[in-house]
Amino acid sequence: MSNKVTNVTSTVISNIWAKLEQVSFDFMFKNGKTERLTHEVYGKADGVAVLLYNPKTKNVVLSKQFRMPIHVAGVNNGFSVEVCGGSIDAGEAPEKSVIRETKEEIGYSVSNLQKVSTLFLSPGLIREQVHLYVVAYSNEDKIDAGGGLASESEEIEVLEIPFNKALDMIKNQEIIDARTIILLQHVLINKLIA
Repeated sequence: MSNKVTNVTSTVISNIWAKLEQVSFDFMFKNGKTERLTHEVYGKADGVAVLLYNPKTKNVVLSKQFRMPIHVAGVNNGFSVEVCGGSIDAGEAPEKSVIRETKEEIGYSVSNLQKVSTLFLSPGLIREQVHLYVVAYSNEDKIDAGGGLASESEEIEVLEIPFNKALDMIKNQEIIDARTIILLQHVLINKLIA
């Protein structure tokens, strides 16, 4: 398998928010024929996402924020209801990133993270891997209002909602973020909220 891809070259097309590369390579097909292919690869640092769930109150904590790709697609006026998440800083372990992002975005201090998976959300184009977590929380874990960092131009609305309402929001297309759907379904399948 290692010799299926050879002669890889890369040209950076854009590097404003994340890097867009044009990657050309020779690919050997099963029939032995080799063809020169060119793909675009987009991304920046790997990311994390976490769903906070409360088994006693049966609530989950989500966020609502503006996302330009959703706006360009003409969906939900550009707003996305989603789990807390963000990019992993250089040299930072995914777990530390989750703890940092949870404080910054939604105002909770969490521990005892449960790893769900590491995955690619759009492997045909995006190189970012996302580390998914869930964590049980209580009202005592709330340390401030959250809302994101002004220095990162974030304006995040924190939503604490019933778990069943969040599941209904998937059905009616109010929740369209893949990370959020995966983590809500993880809580459902594993009966973390009974």
